[in-house]
Amino acid sequence: MNVPPGLRERKKLRTRQQIADTARRLFGQRGFEAVTVAEVARAAEVSEATVFNYFPTKEDLFYSGLEAFEEELLSAIRDRVPGETVFEAFARFIVEPRGVFAMRGPDEAREATKLLRTTNRIITESPALLARERQIFARYTASLTELIAEDTGAPEDDATPAVVAAALMGVHRALIDYVRRRTAAGVEAPELRRATRRQARRAIGVLEEGLGGYGRKMT
Repeated sequence: MNVPPGLRERKKLRTRQQIADTARRLFGQRGFEAVTVAEVARAAEVSEATVFNYFPTKEDLFYSGLEAFEEELLSAIRDRVPGETVFEAFARFIVEPRGVFAMRGPDEAREATKLLRTTNRIITESPALLARERQIFARYTASLTELIAEDTGAPEDDATPAVVAAALMGVHRALIDYVRRRTAAGVEAPELRRATRRQARRAIGVLEEGLGGYGRKMT
C-alpha cells in the first residue's frame, strides 16, 4: 500500500521541483552552456550547496524527470500480464502518449509545441547534454538487459537479453531522433504526436517478425 509522503518529504519535493523548474526556465532563455549552477541557485532562492544536494551535476537539472520514465519502462516489462511477451509489453508502452504528447486541447497543443521546440533547441545546442543523453540511454539499456535476463532466466553467458534490450531501446532512440528532426522542421505537436505513433507502430512491426515471440511470461 502506498503511504502519502509526510510534510518534510513534501517540502523536499517542492524544493526539488522549484530548482528544476527554475533551471529549465533559465536554460530556455539563454541555453544550457551559458547558465551556471550558481545562477540557478540565486534564481531559485536556495544555496548552491542545496542545488547539488538534489542534483549532483548540472546536467541532472535538465534531465531530472527521466528517472520516472526509466522506472515506468521497466515496470511495463516487469509487470506485464501472464502470456504477454517482453516485446508486446514494450510495444504497448512505447505507443502510449506521455509528456507533451499527452497534452490535448488547443491551448495545451500550443504549449506542447512551444515546449518541444524549446527542449529540442536546448539539447541540440549543448554538447554536454547530448553526451549525458547517451549515458542515460546506455543506462536504460543496461537496466533493461538485467531485467530481461532475470525475468526470462537467461544463463549468465547468454547475450540474448542484451541483444533484445538494444533492439528495443533502438526503437526509442530512433523515435526521439525523429521527433527532433520534425520539430526542427516546424511540425506542431498534434501532428507530430500522430506521426510519431505511426512511426512507432511501423518500427515495432519490423521488429515483431524477429522478437514477437520472445520472453513470453508463464503463469
